Amino acid sequence: MARFDRLSAAAIAAAVACGATSAESVMAETLARIEAYDAVQPQVWISRAEPQALLAEARAIDDRIAAGEQLPLAGVPYAAKDNIDVPGMATTAACPAFAYEPAADAGVIARLRAAGAICVGKTNLDQFATGLVGTRSPYGIPRNAYNRAYVSGGSSSGSAVAVAAGLVAFALGTDTAGSGRVPAAFQHLVGLKPSKGRWSTRGLVPACRSIDCITVFTDKVSDARLVDGVAAGFDAGDPYSKPLADTPLAPRRIGVPLPHQRVFFGDTQAEYFYDRVLHTLSQSAELVAIDIAPLLEAAQLLYGGPWVAERTAAAERLLLGNPEAIDPTVRSIIAPGLDMRAVDLWNGIYRLAALQRHADTMWQDIDALAFPTTGTTYRVAELLAEPVALNSNLGRYTNFVNLLDMAAIAVPAGTRENGTGFGITLIGPAATDIALMDLAETFLAAADNPPPPPLDLGDRMDTVKLAVVGAHLEGMPLHWQLTSRDARFVGAFETAPTYRLYAMADSVPPKPALIHSTDGAAIKVEVYELGLAEFGSFVAEVPPPLAIGTVTLADGSSVKGFVAEPRALTGAEDITHLGGWRAFMAGR
Repeated sequence: MARFDRLSAAAIAAAVACGATSAESVMAETLARIEAYDAVQPQVWISRAEPQALLAEARAIDDRIAAGEQLPLAGVPYAAKDNIDVPGMATTAACPAFAYEPAADAGVIARLRAAGAICVGKTNLDQFATGLVGTRSPYGIPRNAYNRAYVSGGSSSGSAVAVAAGLVAFALGTDTAGSGRVPAAFQHLVGLKPSKGRWSTRGLVPACRSIDCITVFTDKVSDARLVDGVAAGFDAGDPYSKPLADTPLAPRRIGVPLPHQRVFFGDTQAEYFYDRVLHTLSQSAELVAIDIAPLLEAAQLLYGGPWVAERTAAAERLLLGNPEAIDPTVRSIIAPGLDMRAVDLWNGIYRLAALQRHADTMWQDIDALAFPTTGTTYRVAELLAEPVALNSNLGRYTNFVNLLDMAAIAVPAGTRENGTGFGITLIGPAATDIALMDLAETFLAAADNPPPPPLDLGDRMDTVKLAVVGAHLEGMPLHWQLTSRDARFVGAFETAPTYRLYAMADSVPPKPALIHSTDGAAIKVEVYELGLAEFGSFVAEVPPPLAIGTVTLADGSSVKGFVAEPRALTGAEDITHLGGWRAFMAGR
């Protein structure tokens, strides 16, 4: 097993149960993985249990197995977000001034412990679970495991990285506005957000207590199903726990946003992946385009309405007594709750009730929703420069789910060229958790996504794919400008049938102009991959009237490529009918 291969909870539990391995051996391997990855991202963790204590706990699991106990999670190592109580490790919510020593297991932790799972440590998070980015912690910024220039997603940042990097088999997160789904999307994971009340939140530091959910990140849906089978259940000690009966779901009609409501913030790769998702889903279900404006209005209530005051309540004592101890961005979000009026709260409750009724009616016309988890992703530097607006962009498709009492599961649906993940979230009414997991497995089987890319262990180089159409083709006069930059040939392709090709007048050497047109044709191109710096230097040498823009290929994907200004057509010859530059040059 490679050191950072992802782990399977089901496989580990089965191997320990049958004696093929021991919980102690699994834990020893886990500790070695964690130690090795500390050289890459130690900021994944806020605290960890002592190795000898973990090995002793593992030996106790082996003794229970030897005594004949049936443990569904025998010896499975996992991590818990550090706003969930685990005795022996302080609960900080990523705020040292808030930290306390819990006296008892959180409700979910107690269930996992009884099933044989072992919590190895507490993971980093956006402070007080306020954020979808992972950049708001004094313990460091956990970065995307596949490209560390990019955010991990939050607020359950460390938990997602721990699973993506193969340090643990699963990790607990939490979800108020999407924190159990956004990190899953960015890091090619499954993120199960149970229905409100399905999993106990006793022992959870609240963000918005009335709508908080504890969640799980896994590599496969089957592992999420296994953990749910242990963690779900009514807890009389949690006033928000519910005895929910599973509701069947026949996903024959799947709701998707109206075309003009599918916002990707300029991320053409995300848009392409979502189009591909819709094609996959359409093979087995009817897609119903719905107006998502009421859902977006509900989402706005979370941070733009009185529910901000519920976040304020969770940190009120610290906010009043030691406000400088709170992350500045987090403080700017929760402090306004101190000034909110009771009348604003009631008006918000009334409006949410109306939107809830709309959602209940919506389920009469569709069986489930399939939304992008996020429309895009961002670099860490971008989030640090614009921490609120960009975070809000990431919550467009997630913020309404808990407010409107829905279940959800996020699954992978594509890999960007930079290695970060694109995902979708399947959403259903409360208590459809099992049915959504079934739907997720059906979708993933049909989508046949490639495995995640290699982890970014410090040797990753960001690259750009560039389509060339004329003088930079192999064997043409300017091809050396690519080879001198160590460009890698990706392949020969055709554009979408929306381009026209012209031979520019008086160009030395002869050069084409590629123009987007509604009455165009498919044009032959070659695609090369360059390092980011090499691409930048290449672009700097492109002379007018040519430029580098975005070119759509025949399969719907987009790459960078040569385009032209309108003046390039002065005296130019339309050679679109030839289908490519080589045919034109061969005829000269």
